[in-house]
Amino acid sequence: MKKISIFLITSVILFTLSACAYNPSPKDSIGLDNSKKVTLDFLWFSDGVEGKVMKEIIKDYQAINQNVEIKLIEVAYQDLDTKLKRMIAGGEPPALARITDTGNFADFAFDLTPYVEGEEEFTSQFLPAIKPYYVKENRIIAAPMDVTANCIIYNKSLFDKAGVQVPQTPEEVWTWDEFADALKTVKQKGGAKHGLLVDFTPRRYSTLVYQFGGSLMTEDGSAPAINNEKGVAALDYFIKLHKDTIIPESVWLGVEDPIKLFRSGQAAAHLSGNWMLSNYSDIENFEWGVTYLPKKEIRSSVPGGKYIMGFKNTEVEDETADFIKYLASKKVNAKFNQESLLLSSRLDNNELNYEFGKEMYKIFSNELENTPVIAAEDWRNQEVISQISTEMRDYIIRALNGEVTSQEAMDAVAEKIREAIEGSRKNPSENRNEAPYELQSSNHSASY
Repeated sequence: MKKISIFLITSVILFTLSACAYNPSPKDSIGLDNSKKVTLDFLWFSDGVEGKVMKEIIKDYQAINQNVEIKLIEVAYQDLDTKLKRMIAGGEPPALARITDTGNFADFAFDLTPYVEGEEEFTSQFLPAIKPYYVKENRIIAAPMDVTANCIIYNKSLFDKAGVQVPQTPEEVWTWDEFADALKTVKQKGGAKHGLLVDFTPRRYSTLVYQFGGSLMTEDGSAPAINNEKGVAALDYFIKLHKDTIIPESVWLGVEDPIKLFRSGQAAAHLSGNWMLSNYSDIENFEWGVTYLPKKEIRSSVPGGKYIMGFKNTEVEDETADFIKYLASKKVNAKFNQESLLLSSRLDNNELNYEFGKEMYKIFSNELENTPVIAAEDWRNQEVISQISTEMRDYIIRALNGEVTSQEAMDAVAEKIREAIEGSRKNPSENRNEAPYELQSSNHSASY
C-alpha cells in the first residue's frame, strides 16, 4: 500500500528555497499604499499557546507596516465555523481567518495566486499531501501553517505503576487487542479510572477505520466505501471498546471533555493530535509521553492541518495578502510552529528545534509516514466531508447506543456520502455562493 512520506524529496525543492523566505519590507511587489491606514480583522482559534505566539508575530509585522492594524478576534474552535458563517452572511467577513475546513469557505476566499510568484512555486514549498486543501480550481485559497497527525498520548506515571512499557520503536507497535489488554492492566494495577479517551470527532474515529484497512470513500472519491466489511468491522470494534469499558461512554455518549479528563490524571491514554503537546506541556501532577498508535491490518494516522484564508469583499485584500505571505514565509512559519509546538507544513521546516517534546514530534511524524494515501484523499475532499461529518458522528452515537447495528449505521453514512458526491458533481460551487450562508453547528469538539 502506498504511504504518505511527510518529509521526502527535499532535493526537488532546493531550487525554490531562494523564493521561500518572504522579506518583510514595508514596501513590496504588491504596491501597497503605506499612507493608507487599514485594520485587518483576523478570526482566530487556539488549541494551546498559538494565540500568544501569533500576537508576537502580529506585533513584529505591525512594527514594519505601521499603516496596518491587525485585530485578533479569538473564538473557541467549536464556535469558529458558526461565527465565520454569520460574518459572511451579514456582509461583513473578516479580512482573514485560521481555519481547518477550507472546503466550507472556498468560494468566499479571494485568490492568492496573483500575489505570489506562481502556483507551482508557492505550493512546492509545502507538503504535497495537503495541496487539495488550499488549491481549488487553480486558485490558491489559503496558505498552510501547520500539519497535524493523530497519535497516543499516555499517562506514564500510571503505566509505570502498572508495570506496562509502551512500544519504543515502530517495530514494537501494538495490535489493537494488545493495546486493549495493556489498558486493562493499567486500569487494574495502575489505578486508572479510564482506559482510552478518543476525541469526539469523526476524524479521530476514522483513524480506526484506516487501521482496519477501510476508508470513507473509494480511492478516486467516486463512491462511498465506509459500509464495506472493513468499515463495519471498525465500528464493531469501537463499540466493543466501549462495552469493555476501555473507552469511557462519558465522552461519546456524554458531555465530558477528554482533555480535562486526561489532565486530571484519571485516564491511561488519549487518542488525539500533536497540537495537544502544547496543551499538556504544563501538566505537573504526573508524567506523560507519546507512543505509537496501535494497528489492525495496517498502521495509520490521519493527516490534516490549519490554514490562513483571506476573504473577498473586504476592501483590504492587498494588505491581507501581504500579511498572509508574511505568515507563510520560512522564517515566520518556523517561529510560529516551533514556539507553538506544532508540526510545520513547510518542507524546509521539517526539523525545528522544539523547546519541548522534540522526540515526541518524531513519533507523530513517523505516524504520518506510515499513513495510507487514502486517508489524505478522504479528508481533503472537503466538498463531501463538510456535508457528512455530522451525520457520521451521529450514526456512530446511535450504534454505540444500540439503536442501530454497525452495518445499518455505516449504510446510512454511505448514503449521505453518495448524495454529497452526486451533489458536488451536479452543482459543485454555486450553492455555496448564495447568501445568506446556511448556518450549521461545528462538527468538532477539538482541533483537527
